[in-house]
Amino acid sequence: MTNYDSLYRAKLTSPENAVKIVKSGDWLDYTMGPSMPLVLDQALANRAEELEDMNVRALLCIRPIALMEANDRLNRNVFTLNSWHFSGYERQYANKGYAFYIPFRYSEAPVMYRSKDDIEQVDVVMMQTTPMDKHGFFNLGPSNSHLMEVVRRAKHVIIEVNDQMPHVYGLYDECIHIDQVDAIVEHSSPVSTIGNPEPDATDRKIAALIMEQIPDGATLQLGIGGMPNAVGEMIAASDIKDLGIHSEFYVDSMMNMTGAGIITGNKKKLNRGKQVFTFAIGSSELYDFMDHNPQLMSAPVDYVNSPQVISSIDNFISINNAIEIDLFGQVNAESTGFRHISGTGGQLDFVMGAYHSQGGKSFIALSSTFTNKKGETFSRIIPFISKSRITDPYTTVHYIVTEFGMFNMKGKSAWQRAEGLINLAHPDFREDLIKSATEQGIWRNSNKR
Repeated sequence: MTNYDSLYRAKLTSPENAVKIVKSGDWLDYTMGPSMPLVLDQALANRAEELEDMNVRALLCIRPIALMEANDRLNRNVFTLNSWHFSGYERQYANKGYAFYIPFRYSEAPVMYRSKDDIEQVDVVMMQTTPMDKHGFFNLGPSNSHLMEVVRRAKHVIIEVNDQMPHVYGLYDECIHIDQVDAIVEHSSPVSTIGNPEPDATDRKIAALIMEQIPDGATLQLGIGGMPNAVGEMIAASDIKDLGIHSEFYVDSMMNMTGAGIITGNKKKLNRGKQVFTFAIGSSELYDFMDHNPQLMSAPVDYVNSPQVISSIDNFISINNAIEIDLFGQVNAESTGFRHISGTGGQLDFVMGAYHSQGGKSFIALSSTFTNKKGETFSRIIPFISKSRITDPYTTVHYIVTEFGMFNMKGKSAWQRAEGLINLAHPDFREDLIKSATEQGIWRNSNKR
């Protein structure tokens, strides 16, 4: 058996030496979430004065990036952040012209990296991993996603070995071999965490409506936010049995449902007994739970988010959030006007896949109103989406849920959709919505008022 220790020592270096390979004009890949580099990021930021025209791709920035702070320090755009999914962090740098959104369906990320016509340049990839095992492999921890496709495209691969990174089992592409690595640096630090949004009373009302639609033996996908967390909390306290997980995002509520004995995966025909996901972000307790846990199985996003794979799983329940929906049924889950808020992610894939699952259902949930910082209240059900991005085309949407009820959009004509959605709106806005529906030619004189 090959002893990889000598090769490891040969490739081991300091962060400062490792980043010397980076040159002006390079396109870097910082991977995603808890896998993003830490000490390499700082070492490269320290070189900002000597670099220019740098581009960085990243997904789900859950902590500050030293490269962006270097831009602030120099008061010029040395590093442009190209993000696959915006958060509040990216938005602040978008306002300065340092960050831009990359539109995509998340399931297509691996395909894009395979194609030089799509992603033309990947010069250096940097990411965190677990320590090397006796076979020469470094586990990618909670992030599978598209990371190995990035590695296969990159001219140079630099890894940060973090002994606090959980070892997460996978279907495939969960590990990188030392032969694929150009340089190794070591550090030890807690894995980056995020808090769990606290559900409010409206979230709990919506969650209660969705709970009635989840049968024993169903397989769940939960999106990000307070309402999906509320569903998870309620399920953990319920008597539902033998649920499964096949979800883009693995979160704390899934750990809690597992602890309550509700998630077993025993009824899944595909990957029976395994909780399948493409990445995880959460609490330190979640990462401890994931470490060497045979119940969990990461997989690349083009597998997890494939509508064909999703539709092959019976009784698939998909639950996601939205910012607004118009009277035609178009869903916006990523922007407010021209200002980008989040990203398309895998929502559309799960909306389509769940509908084609035998017994499956897709739910888009949103509160009927929101209140801005000035105390002004607006309806989330609006006449027509004109400036914001469309996440889910109106032909794909299944169930819409607010605190006022639930409506199945499938098979409904334009006037039926208008009526059903207005019934889900807050009563204070219904008359104005009826007027708009009339002007748009989608309100029948016989419609209920």
